Amino acid sequence: MSKKVLVADDDAAILDAVSLMLKEEGFDVKTQANGNKLYNLEQDLPDVLLLDIWMSGVDGGDICKFLKKQPATQNLPIVLVSANKDTAKIAEEAGADDFLAKPFEMDELIEKVKKYTK
Repeated sequence: MSKKVLVADDDAAILDAVSLMLKEEGFDVKTQANGNKLYNLEQDLPDVLLLDIWMSGVDGGDICKFLKKQPATQNLPIVLVSANKDTAKIAEEAGADDFLAKPFEMDELIEKVKKYTK
């Protein structure tokens, strides 16, 4: 059964590109452009969440902190993605499992997803 990846970003072009690449690798990919909807993640959880830090009106770091405190999602691997030069620090403070700095190589993205979906 293919592993589920949820990609959360408010940039439609990024959602399309990342989704396409991961699907080619055999992942079952869902996308979410509305960060607020991530606060309701409880059922049908992905195997890994790729979460953009800067989403319109919502801070991916805050979403990550919130999800890591919920019993249903505390063990969900979360990879924060951002063009921010402090991505590593933000990811650490938010309790993320990993981070990916934009722009990133697709190989790097696929490697991270595979690492957390083994």
